[in-house]
Amino acid sequence: MTLIERLKDEQKAAMKARNKPRLGAIRLVLAAIKQREVDERITLSDEDVLAVLVKMVKQRRDSVAQYEAANRQDLADVELAEIAVLDEFMPQPLSDDEVVALLDEAVASTGAVSMQDMGKLMGVLKPLIQGRADMGKVSQLVKAKLG
Repeated sequence: MTLIERLKDEQKAAMKARNKPRLGAIRLVLAAIKQREVDERITLSDEDVLAVLVKMVKQRRDSVAQYEAANRQDLADVELAEIAVLDEFMPQPLSDDEVVALLDEAVASTGAVSMQDMGKLMGVLKPLIQGRADMGKVSQLVKAKLG
């Protein structure tokens, strides 16, 4: 079952259960997926759908930080509820040790030795890690390893 099919099934289940917050979050995801498909005139693969999910979670985390800074916990709670729904469709996160192990494998396979090789190394790592670890932290680990 593809990720889009799973989202649509969960949308139907949320409708039947009359779970409006969950239904709203799933509809936002499906709308973002449809928008990207229409804009780019393509059918999104699971990897592309995952990229949409990662972007949406990141946007919501940024919103939570801004709402909490403005003492609007009511709005932050809405965003946190949406993040919880989106996280259900994300792959299991990698532990720090797993990320380091993947980094070591990528360094060995690409022969990366300096910062000039960072692009090549990230190109190998991104498909393995996307949606399963914070790419900002991974980038810092790569810089520390190569720098």
